[in-house]
Amino acid sequence: MAITEEPVRDREQPVLVSANEGLERAVEVVGEARDESVVRIHHPPEPADRRIRCIDPCQHYGGCDNPAMAGRDAFDDLLDSFGGFYRTWLVYLGLELGLFEALRRAGDDGLAPADLAAATGCHAAAVDLWAWAADAHALADLEDGRLRVDREIAATLLDRDRVGYLGGQFIHGVVATLDWDRMVDFFRTGRPVGERPDRYRIAIERLTAQDVAVFFQEALSALPELVVDLARGGRVVDVHCGGGRWLIAMARRFPDLDLVGIEFEPDSVERARANVAAAGLADRIRIVQADVTAGADPGSFDLAYFQYALHQLPDAAAGLRAAWNALRPGGRIVVLDWPLPSDRDEFRTRHGELIAGVQLDELYQGTALVTRDAFRAWFTDAGLPEPDLIDLPSGASLFAVERPTDGG
Repeated sequence: MAITEEPVRDREQPVLVSANEGLERAVEVVGEARDESVVRIHHPPEPADRRIRCIDPCQHYGGCDNPAMAGRDAFDDLLDSFGGFYRTWLVYLGLELGLFEALRRAGDDGLAPADLAAATGCHAAAVDLWAWAADAHALADLEDGRLRVDREIAATLLDRDRVGYLGGQFIHGVVATLDWDRMVDFFRTGRPVGERPDRYRIAIERLTAQDVAVFFQEALSALPELVVDLARGGRVVDVHCGGGRWLIAMARRFPDLDLVGIEFEPDSVERARANVAAAGLADRIRIVQADVTAGADPGSFDLAYFQYALHQLPDAAAGLRAAWNALRPGGRIVVLDWPLPSDRDEFRTRHGELIAGVQLDELYQGTALVTRDAFRAWFTDAGLPEPDLIDLPSGASLFAVERPTDGG
């Protein structure tokens, strides 16, 4: 296989399902040369170290170092955190009520708060309050009685096909904490809540829209051989598929694939089937309600994929073993997840700071993020070969393993 790399200035957009002006490291199969598939990778002229769990815009292109206090006194530092609590809620409301979307449609003209309320079907006095609060928190600009949103802020919060999409994280962060009324009891007893309401799984699907973008823009760049195989067709299973968004994206990107999603949550199965039907892909994507350790047909798949899912399974090794048994010779398991930092220095970053918050919610419901070493141990416990580990620019990690062609 031959691999060529070109800067994104060539305007190629071969991987994303919909338009995205912020492409990074897109991948396409461009032809054959001397019995080899030619894979072209489009990349930024100067690769950026972006760990997308960072929220601070100034951190996006310069890493995530977040030294404690940084010369500021404790009062200012803690007050910023308190202000961040309200800022998160303002973002959440702006997303859920369509306020940011309406402002983006208005463009440079902006909207008066009363017109914004009318456009979104909201109470005028409440939107007026949101408008000046959004201005105070630098989420929008209120000037001469009109509210405007910066294009980059709007894109970061609204465009789900961007690796740097953060809207899902704000939605998930707020919705998850709506269930934290028993958090104090959890700390005292160690008993997790177990069941979460449907709204939580909907929020997870919004969160993992970012992971779909990471897969297409970063993971496929790191696995060009997989791109070649997928372009030829085959069968793919998404284990714990949630609302089926990754399956829909795969069907659009690779038209010769036959896709199956396995999901055990009834409300997620219903949403996935509805999403697939709405996309007009019911003839190519089948959603199966089943236990993830027993739902895939043995020896029939070319790719088994886990997206932000393996760490949430009651028995991760059993899930991997079932996926391995479902593979044909030469098939692959690919896991995309956000491992827990491995040491104190990694935790002392903006990335680590946010991951710690996610871990708190995971423990509260009886699951847990784990380190890269723990992921590797699950493969070992399942009796699988040691996976290739690829740390992606976003901060996510890939674990990939291929079943030998001799059937081993």
